[in-house]
Amino acid sequence: MSVISLADVYRARRRLMGRVAHTPLVESASLSELAGTRVYLKLETVQPTGSFKIRGATNALAQLAERGVTRVVTASTGNHGRAVAHAAQALGLEATVCLSSRVPQNKVQAVRALGAKVCLAGNSQDDAEREAARLAAQEGLAYVPPFDDLDVIAGQATIGLEIVEALPAVAQIVVPLSGGGLFSGVAFAARQCCPEVKLTGVTMRRGAAMHASLAAGKPVCVDEIATLADSLGGGIGLANRYTFSMTRSLIDDALLVDEEAIARAVVHAYRHERLILEGAAAVGIAAVLDGAVSASTQAGGGPIVLIASGANIDMDLHRRLLLEAPSFESEHIFS
Repeated sequence: MSVISLADVYRARRRLMGRVAHTPLVESASLSELAGTRVYLKLETVQPTGSFKIRGATNALAQLAERGVTRVVTASTGNHGRAVAHAAQALGLEATVCLSSRVPQNKVQAVRALGAKVCLAGNSQDDAEREAARLAAQEGLAYVPPFDDLDVIAGQATIGLEIVEALPAVAQIVVPLSGGGLFSGVAFAARQCCPEVKLTGVTMRRGAAMHASLAAGKPVCVDEIATLADSLGGGIGLANRYTFSMTRSLIDDALLVDEEAIARAVVHAYRHERLILEGAAAVGIAAVLDGAVSASTQAGGGPIVLIASGANIDMDLHRRLLLEAPSFESEHIFS
């Protein structure tokens, strides 16, 4: 039995109306040709904060505000913090966002620009989460988890509703996989509406905590390593309550992509789709370019949807990737 219901997702969608964009689903001619079937991109890049995270954050904070909460704290790899800052500003709440030293400066600055207090803590997402928990306990702030929270999951699940309503014949949905809030939400809503849909998670090979946890059959610790898909970094929590079990029960395939593939996907998105994507948002495209997602990897060969989860890449890095294409080497990407 699921820990959320489809009714929770519909209630979340009502809360998000007027606050969050209903994002477009656009067909990609280049990716369709490569995959041998129609491929669509779900463009969460057009959200007010540049990523899907605004859905879960807004759903969670709106309910806290209704209960009289005035101060919140969270930990983030960047996009969730920006989303919490945006939602808090819109709802009249005070927000503190804990970030590690690994978070790109463009994302740190974006959080500050929305009026949130930024607390820099440690060298990993786990360090940032420990600091957020400390602040919540000592200062009485309401903690808003970045993924392992039912209201956050229900908010992200609204993407799944939008996909199946726009494309009822969808055969496969490819979702960036990290802490599992996006995957479990989208997968839950999609599977409820389209029981036969294939649900694929894709993540980077470097420091993939959810992928390692699925392989181990339980949440495990993984070292956080520099990656182009920085938004997918960090652990899932050894005491994970919801997203690990939901992801394990819903996922059909869990794929890993190399840094070089992610770099090629970012460049492909720009050159062929006229899209600026961060590395985490390009992992689905990387899987198509690698041949790991195609008509031959699913029954029936129906339409595939890739979730383009965010656009918040550092533009200096983006320009560098364009200049270095088509040949990438990991040591050059991070030098």
